[in-house]
Amino acid sequence: MSISLTRRDFVSATGVAAAAWAVAPAHAWGEGVVKPGHKIIGFTKPFQGLSPEDIADTVVEIGWDGVECPVRPQGQIEPERAADELPRWVELLRKRGKELTVLTTAINSLAQPHSIDLLRLASKLGIRKYRLGFRQYDRTRSIPDQLVEIGAELRDLAELNRELGMQAGFQNHSGSNQVGAPVWDLWSMMKGVNPRQMGVCFDIGHATLEGGLSWPTQARLMEQQFTAVFVKDFVWQRTAKGWESKWVMLGEGMVDRKFFTWLRTTAYTGPIVQHHEYDHGAGKPMIAKMQKDLQVLRDWLAE
Repeated sequence: MSISLTRRDFVSATGVAAAAWAVAPAHAWGEGVVKPGHKIIGFTKPFQGLSPEDIADTVVEIGWDGVECPVRPQGQIEPERAADELPRWVELLRKRGKELTVLTTAINSLAQPHSIDLLRLASKLGIRKYRLGFRQYDRTRSIPDQLVEIGAELRDLAELNRELGMQAGFQNHSGSNQVGAPVWDLWSMMKGVNPRQMGVCFDIGHATLEGGLSWPTQARLMEQQFTAVFVKDFVWQRTAKGWESKWVMLGEGMVDRKFFTWLRTTAYTGPIVQHHEYDHGAGKPMIAKMQKDLQVLRDWLAE
């Protein structure tokens, strides 16, 4: 289903009458079964030191459907090397029945070096989604003025995406100066832009960290613009420097499983991406932790 379909249309079309935060019947999709259409993939940032072959094998061992791959400065693939290396990644994954679902980039505008070439290459390889780079507000300038400027750049990118058949996503990342941390700013900048070309990589971990109890409002606000859904968990802890956030394994922190109950009532059928910012180690212990995270996510989605 198109992500631009309204929830009202979806409810009408499928006969789902449950309230947004009601728990779905236990038999809805079957125990351990994810809603049809969702691909659960992993962000390969933790595998920075592995070869492409080893990464592809690790994806199979963990059990993901595919990956989100960093193609950005100091990423697993440098943008200027993408033409040589990205096709190999795609082929290695396809041979194992997996896919490169989301490209992580540093792209914020068409004026950046390699931006247009990278997106044309990705489109040619069949990659339809990419994450935009992080942006920070200039504290010395008007926030409304910056929203106008950034919004114009997003519309320019959306036009290129329309030509290439691609969809960008701006991650809501926590931080005092981060564009997108409040989430409302993303909505204002993207208002009127076709979500098929420009949307949000909605990060429920960062949304909870920044929004506290208001994350349901943030999620419903951006629902029609989900490009991807990012998953990770955290806790607040008191340190010598004051209260600080700490990333933990899924299910051990403050992210509410009700988000996933609600997600199943929406029209969204795109990828769900697991991120692992906690101390996961390496080798078999790392794989075991990621497999545990994956099982928790599958259980939450199947409730």
